[in-house]
Parts: sequence; structure tokens; C-alpha cells
Amino acid sequence: MSERYVWDLREVDGEHVALVGGKGAHLGELSRIEGVRVPDGFCVTTGAFRRTLERAPWVGEGIERLSRVDPDDRETLRALGARIRRAIEETPLPDEVAGAITGALARTGERAAYAVRSSATAEDSPTASFAGQQDTYLNVLGPAEVLRHVGRCWASLFTERAVAYRRHHGIDDRAVGMAVVVQRMVAAEAAGVLFTADPVTGNRTVATVDAGYGLGEALVSGTVTPDVFTVRHGDVVARSIGAKQRAVHAVPGGGTRTVEVEPRRQKEPALTDAQVRELVGLGRRIEARFGRPQDIEWCLADGGFAIVQSRPITTLFPLPENVDGGNHVYLSVGHQQMMTDPMKALGRSVWQLLAMAPMLEAGGRLFVDATPHLIPPARRAAFLDMVGRSDPATRDALETVLDRDGFLPTLPDEAPSGPAAGGTPPPPPPPADPALVTELVEHSRASLAALRRDLADKSGPALFDYLLEVAVKEHKRVLSHPPSMRVVMAGMEATWWLNDKLLEWLGEQNAADTLILSAPGNITSEMGLALLDVADVIRPHPEVAAFLRTVDKAEDAGFLDRLADLPGGAAARDALRAYLDRYGMRCVGEIDLTRERWSERPSTLLPVLLDHVRNSAPGAAARRFEEGRQEARRKEQDVLTRLRALPDGERKAAETKVVIDRVRTFVGYREYPKYDIVNRLFLYRQALLAEADRLVTAGALTDREDVYHLTLREFHEAVRVGRVDERLIRRREEEFRSYHALTVPRVLTSDGESVTASYRREGVPEGALVGLPVSTGTVEGRARVVRDMAEAELEAGDILVTVFTDPSWSPLFVGIAALVTEVGSLMTHGAVIAREYGLPAVVGVDGATRLIRDGQRIRVHGSEGYVELLG
Repeated sequence: MSERYVWDLREVDGEHVALVGGKGAHLGELSRIEGVRVPDGFCVTTGAFRRTLERAPWVGEGIERLSRVDPDDRETLRALGARIRRAIEETPLPDEVAGAITGALARTGERAAYAVRSSATAEDSPTASFAGQQDTYLNVLGPAEVLRHVGRCWASLFTERAVAYRRHHGIDDRAVGMAVVVQRMVAAEAAGVLFTADPVTGNRTVATVDAGYGLGEALVSGTVTPDVFTVRHGDVVARSIGAKQRAVHAVPGGGTRTVEVEPRRQKEPALTDAQVRELVGLGRRIEARFGRPQDIEWCLADGGFAIVQSRPITTLFPLPENVDGGNHVYLSVGHQQMMTDPMKALGRSVWQLLAMAPMLEAGGRLFVDATPHLIPPARRAAFLDMVGRSDPATRDALETVLDRDGFLPTLPDEAPSGPAAGGTPPPPPPPADPALVTELVEHSRASLAALRRDLADKSGPALFDYLLEVAVKEHKRVLSHPPSMRVVMAGMEATWWLNDKLLEWLGEQNAADTLILSAPGNITSEMGLALLDVADVIRPHPEVAAFLRTVDKAEDAGFLDRLADLPGGAAARDALRAYLDRYGMRCVGEIDLTRERWSERPSTLLPVLLDHVRNSAPGAAARRFEEGRQEARRKEQDVLTRLRALPDGERKAAETKVVIDRVRTFVGYREYPKYDIVNRLFLYRQALLAEADRLVTAGALTDREDVYHLTLREFHEAVRVGRVDERLIRRREEEFRSYHALTVPRVLTSDGESVTASYRREGVPEGALVGLPVSTGTVEGRARVVRDMAEAELEAGDILVTVFTDPSWSPLFVGIAALVTEVGSLMTHGAVIAREYGLPAVVGVDGATRLIRDGQRIRVHGSEGYVELLG
């Protein structure tokens, strides 16, 4: 049976994407929805595209070459793409393909006008819309012109913009096929775009309609300002009438032309409110059919609406599952854990399993439902106060939601509210025994040693039973261990008390930042200083440093063994191994169990280590720690002396001395529970990867890292039955790639709104970038925009600008002058270590890595919370 090269739109649906492309499949689905009018037409299949390319052998070779071109080599991409397009357009359609198309035209109407539109197999998918990437031709008349424009559509698969778009979304040029949709033209009186969710805020209860006169080309091309209607729950709640000076209309001889709209009509709406409501109603039906918000192109003709395209809105942040259907407010876990990148399924599921609070997944990220904390008034006040102390922007976003009447109900408090939330914490009691910190650390080490022993003899289903039944309980017990929690809170509350009271009594902001310098027992700051000690071992041996510069950043730990062949290499190897023994379980994004650890790829540390060899002097670690300790001591004496000069000064000084001792005793321990967690995650990771290796050996798995796209329970089942669902893994891979394009919001509502927030501050210079002040001081220097610490090249005095920092970035902190991040809050790890090292720091600066150029001079105001751009 010969291949069919043409299918009627009514014959295809979502199962036919490989045959008719995304646009064709969607139009076929649309034609099946009751009450939705779709212009008649047919699809020229991807098989017709392939059959035609068989007549142009060089095109296949050109596409192969194109797939190997560096994405940054724009000139080669442009030239090669142009040559491929020219070859396709010059290749005559095979007789069987041309005959199928002309036969379909005879059935649909040879004398009719048609729209000839590209429909690639990768477009209009949930992860990439490809809007405007391939070409559309309107008002095409006659079979010969339709055939010619089919070829032009195929060629448009290789325009520069289409190739660049595929590169951005990780789509192989060789894997994309092109179909073409040929549809009867609609003599549109008005046309435009309907979004069934607000494309800016993401609110799913809001629809927006853009409308203009004539065909939609004037609106899509941006040559006119359209009318914009906003519809919420079926009511038009806002409208803006645009200056619609021009309209595009079909020309009798084929093609289109732009005409001037008479002045009177320019100021009239292109649609009535009733028509807008009718259109949105159609949009809701279409949205229900496809199961997600849609970007819909429509035409108004003969008093009714025709739908000419519908695609997913791919820029919206997905929603967590909402079981009860009520209104909810979700907070991003990633903003608190300083890891806003998407997590793979295994990493997410393990973190959810171990967390003390239920966590919901959306867009590859985790969220907690804050709703229960926001409904009772007293509980709400306490929760907002707690959030505000850490991150005022998150509090601002929450208050934005709470100010909306009726979004969340207000219920009576469960119990008497007690003292009002907020205000300065009362003076803490006399300090607890400092030996408690030592006991807690020893307890952690013993628990980790027991876990390591228990995991050593577990494999197969027994390993998963142990993880799910024993390890999870112990993990949660460690997390919620009351003495540990008391010590963490003691350090935090003492810090708050000092900042509040010394501002009240002395008018000094964030005085605790200096008082906690070089506080003992901070495992994360010790980690940064310890790499300076490793640099001291390497510095006297130039051959070792030269060898380390040649190590590829992708190389695993094998290079350590080769060090011993160099003068001084054995000592360098031993120093690095000792460092990795203590800190090698860390990595960027370390809350995600699927991330590769330093001990697995120590080459990640080499750029930072070599910067230390070049930029620091021998003994820098001990000297730096002692300098911080002395500065804190001088600050303590200064504060106490100034307090004694005040009325009731002896009491104030005595209280303050107690709290200073308390904060220096306990504040360093705050970093230890996270260190404990990451150690446990590393042990789980090693055990699970061993199971993945067994699946590979058994032939049930292609690559050990494929298990990252399974949840822990799915992994458990795969080990039990000895089989893996490859289709599920490939689908999860594609979803994970798409998640990188999403911007995760701090606060997300169940309506889908990504709630914006601001740091409200006066006196900020015009043009400055505003964030949250987390570590005092003012520094001017060269900005180094770093997105991957393995690629950092820093000089003394540089200012690190990045998206976020977790504890793994601490080794960079000892070589910089200040810190600016896009994500962060007062008590996240980057802020804590910046204060520990005395680095001025501003976090939560939206778009910092985009708005600050690498190498630009900037001034960081760590006390006031803003960054000036100087040149």
C-alpha cells in the first residue's frame, strides 16, 4: 500500500504529530470540539517532506553538517541554513506528492484562497511553542502557487531564527520533520490572539484578548497597537482601546496588503464586550480539551469566530496539585534552600520524603503550602513576622495576596494568641552549656557512621525497604532533634536581639554582622578557609600548579593519582584527598541527590583552588580567621563602652554581653545540620547508584543516570521487577529540559499567579539595583558574573555576581570583596557566610546577572541593600 501524503484536518488528532506536525494535530483536535469552527483544509505530511528531500541528496548532508555547527558560530549557521533553504525551494515536488496536493485542492475548491502554514513536529508542544519560527503564507491562489508555497514552508525550517530556537530548546536539527497545513482563507473582519491565562502573571482565572481589524498579521507583526480586553470569571474587567491605524486585507490577485483604517473606526473597539465573552467561552472549551492554558489565534467573519490555531502557553509556571480545589498560597522551597534550578525526579522525591513538612512539585521545583499559616489571624501575624525577618520580599508578596478580599478566608484562632507577634525578642536567658554544641556534633558523626555501616550490606529491594522504613525515620529524627533546634534558634534569636536592641540604643544597623566574625564551629566557613590551606601546599611547587591547570574540568578523580609523579605532587594529592574526605559530599545544588559531588569530580574545585594559589599568601586562612576574631572583639568593646555611657547603661551593657557570648557560642552551629543532611544524601546517592549499575549490568537500563528521572518508589519497583520504563524516562528527560526555561516564583497562588514582590526602600539612587541587605559594608570593584563555580576566574577585590549561592560556593568567598545574588534572604547560607567573612552582600537582586555586565565596575551597599552601576 502506497504512502498517503495528504490527510484531511478532520482525520487527524494529537496522536498524529509525527505525521502532520504540532499545528496540524492541534487543528485536527480543534475541529472535533463542539461549537468550535475551524476552516476546512488538509495537511501535507512529513512523509511528503522526506520524499521530496530524497530528490535533493545534498540537503541531508547539509542538515548533518548544520547539527554539528557550534551554536555561537552565527555566520556559519546563517550561510549553511540559507544554502539548505535554497536547495529545498529549487527541488521540484515528486509527482506523487504534487498529485496528492492538487487532488486535495480539487476536493476543497481549486479556485478558493488558501493559507499555507508550516507545521513542524516539534512545535506547539507543552515545552516549546515555536510561535513565529517557521513561515505562513496567506491568500495563496491556484494549485501552482500552493505547491510553490508548500516548498517555501519546508525551507523555512532552516531559517536562522528557527535553527537558533531549536538550539535553545535542545532539539536536534536532524530529528525535526515538517508538515504543511493548507486551509481555506477566512475573510476576517477582525482577528487577534486570546490567552486563556494571563501571560504575564500566570493567573489562570484571567483571560486576555488582543484584537485588531482585518487579518491578524498586522497585530502579530507589531505594526498596530491592538485593543486589549481582560476577562475574569466571565466578566470584562478591563479594556484598552488601541490605535488601530492599519489593517491587513487579502488582495483579489493573491497575497495581502496593508490599508489605512479610517480615523473614526480607529477609536472604536474591534469587538463588543459580548463578543469578547463569547470568544473567551470558546477558549475555555479549547483549554479543557488540551488540559492546559492556550494561546489561540482567532478570526471574526460572518458574525462568528473561526479558530485558526491553538498552542500551549509554554511560559507559564506549572501549578502544584490542588486536591481540594480551594485557594492556596505556595512558597518556593528553592528560594530558602538557595537552589532554584529544577530538580530531577529522583532528587525531588527523596527531598520530599525526608522533609519535615509536606512539599508539592511544580515545574521541577518544590513548594510548601503556606495557606494553613495564613488563615487564623494570630498565626498569620506570627508567620508574616517570621518570613519578614528572613526575606521582606516574600512577606511583601504574601501581603499582596492577603490584601485581596476573599482570596483566603479568615477563621478564628485555634487558641488565645498570646503575646503579639513581632517586636524585639525578650532578652534570652543565661547562656546554655557550650559543650552542647560538641555533643551535638559527636552525635551526628555517630549517626552517620551507623548509616554508612547499615548501607554497606544492603542491596536490591532490601536497600529500598531500609531507606523507606529506617533511614527516613532516623533522618527526620536528626532534623527535628530538640537540642539541635534549640541551639540553632539560640544563635538566630541572639542575632535578632542584638540587631534590634543596638539599633534602638545606639542607632546602629546590623551590628551583629561584625560581632559574629570568625565565630567558632561554622563548618561552612571552615570549608572555605581549608581550601586556602590546600593552596599553601601547592604554591611552592610550580609543576603541580601547572599540571592542575591542564586538567579538564570534566575529568573525574583520576588526575589525583597522576600528581604523585611530580615534585611535591604526593603532598598536594594528600591535601586534596583530605579536603575531599571532609567536604567532598558537597556540590552546587547539593539538596538534589542527583547532582555530582566534589569527591566524584574534584576537577570542579580546581579553578577556585588555582585562584587561591595565585592570589593569596601563605598562612592566609589562619590569618584571616584571626583578623575576623580580633575585629569582632574590638567591636564588642566599642559597643559595650558606648552602652555604658547611656542612661541605665550598665544594665544594657550587661544584657548585651550575655547575648554576644551566646551568639558567638551558638551561631556557628547553624550550618552543621545542613552539613549533616548533605552527608546523608551522599550516602543515599552512593547506594542508589550502585543499584543503577546493577540494572545496567543486567541490561535493564542503558545509562546509570537514567534512574535520575524516576522517583524513589519507581526506582524501587524497577529494581524489584528488573525492568525500566524507557518511555517514561525519555518523557521526563524532555520535561526536565523544558523546566530550565521557567522562572520560579517566590510566591505562587493556586490561580497560577506568580506574585511579584519588592523591597520597599527610600533614598536609593536612580538606576541602582535594589535587593536585601544581608551583610554590612560598602565596597567598589569589578563585577565578575559567574554562573558556574567551575568556570570562576577571580582576582583579589572582585565582586561575585551570581544567581544563587549554597554552601558549596563558600570556597570562592575567601577570595572576593563582596557578593551580589539574584536569590537569597537574611538567613540563607550565602548570607550567613558573607557575614562570617565580613563581606558586604546584597541578595535578592532581580536580574542581577543580566543587568550587571561581567567586568563592569559596581558599588555594593551591604548595609542599605542596593548596587550602583558605575561604568
